Amino acid sequence: MAIELRDVSFVYARTDAGVFNVSMTVGDGELMAVIGASGSGKTTLLKLVAGIITPRSGKVLIDGRDVTDLSIPKRKLGIVFQSYALFPHMSVGENVAYPLKVRKEAPVERRRKAAEALAQVGLSGFEDRQPMTLSGGQQQRVALARALVFQPRALLLDEPLSALDAGLRSEMRDEIQRLQRERHIATIHITHDQEEALSMADRIAVMESGNLVQLATPRTLYDFPATRNVAAFVGQSNLWEAQVESDRTIRLSFGSLQTAPHDLPAGIRTTALVRPEKIAIGPATNGINTIEGRLTRDRFFGSVRRFDLSVGDAVILGETDFRGDIETIHIQPEHIQLLPQ
Repeated sequence: MAIELRDVSFVYARTDAGVFNVSMTVGDGELMAVIGASGSGKTTLLKLVAGIITPRSGKVLIDGRDVTDLSIPKRKLGIVFQSYALFPHMSVGENVAYPLKVRKEAPVERRRKAAEALAQVGLSGFEDRQPMTLSGGQQQRVALARALVFQPRALLLDEPLSALDAGLRSEMRDEIQRLQRERHIATIHITHDQEEALSMADRIAVMESGNLVQLATPRTLYDFPATRNVAAFVGQSNLWEAQVESDRTIRLSFGSLQTAPHDLPAGIRTTALVRPEKIAIGPATNGINTIEGRLTRDRFFGSVRRFDLSVGDAVILGETDFRGDIETIHIQPEHIQLLPQ
């Protein structure tokens, strides 16, 4: 099943907030993450697909069928919320079976399917437990089992891992990805965690002020962000104001740097992007783009070390596993990307 949005717009009453002319398709079996700052329209997008709110204009389609005006139950979507939304007065088994009860399936079938769904998320034998006796990770698994128990046409995840600690988040990332791949189900995953999006998604949609500003694979998004704002939002980055000197050089506040060949005209202003892991320690053997500076901040994260090198009024952020003193770095020309101003 595929999810499609065609020129969908929605504006909240008495505000200018919402989403504007968003078009995207989540393919059959694809996991698409949607990221963006608070208020960018991520959750609004999910609510439009779920049927919680109705577009002012545009269409929502599931497997080619227009569902724009259908109610939530008729869309047959599995939804997992940030708060888990488990019923405290029901047992785990009853919570998982609830969507089947709504669909008026027989009690015996409900129990059987709920047990199977719990087994899929590693919670066999938990049917009679109460939700409040479970850990956060276990509650999240119950919510996931409930979303999948009735064979939904697609899966919607609204920041489902944000309440978990780092270890559980990593474990549940793998679990969600495994189940999504096994079911081959189109999935929209709303998240504020970029690492989560980069590691899980087939493609990532970046929302900004209600607009879809880039839709790409994780590697393309990270390596070739469409705008300065996307580059700043996704991962760590060095972003420097620059002026083009030639088709192979730019001038920054701390000097000129050679770049890979480009087609920007001389004199134009641009933004130079260099990811921290592309900062190389020591001078270049050919001397190109070698920079000396003063180490002003040094943070040790175990497998990597992140440092700030001050050069004049600029700061270069680097990331390395090098353990020695750092006074000189260099940047390969091909690691400098020029973004539109």
